[in-house]
Amino acid sequence: MHPIELIELMIVGGILFLILFVSIILKGKWKKSFRRLAIVYLVSFGIFYFIRPYWIDLQIERKEAYLTIYLEDQYPGETWEFSTVPHREDGYEHINPYVIGVVFNTEPKVEYDYFIGRKDDIMQTGYSTQNEIQSDLLHLEVFEE
Repeated sequence: MHPIELIELMIVGGILFLILFVSIILKGKWKKSFRRLAIVYLVSFGIFYFIRPYWIDLQIERKEAYLTIYLEDQYPGETWEFSTVPHREDGYEHINPYVIGVVFNTEPKVEYDYFIGRKDDIMQTGYSTQNEIQSDLLHLEVFEE
């Protein structure tokens, strides 16, 4: 379990404990209402925790479609392959799953990283090479502010 998940569970557990503690102190219909609130809170967190990986997968697919449109516009006639973070596997929890790697067929030893915020907010955030020094990058996008 990743430390972030542990912190999430501790926060959820703390809030749940607080709701249950308040329900013990209260009487009558308030006690019943707070216990129902605790159940709703626990079930909603369980649903969120179960649905989240599927939601991330859906977001990545949508962002890959946006990136495909962007790359077809920027580099017509080029072909490429995407690589994404296997966010469901252990050891990859600390890596942003929304950064998509692109390897162009004309430059197979370089992987460019793209971050897609929204449909028209696509930015190249970096690159990595198999060689130590690579000076003639064909697809490097330099943004000036």
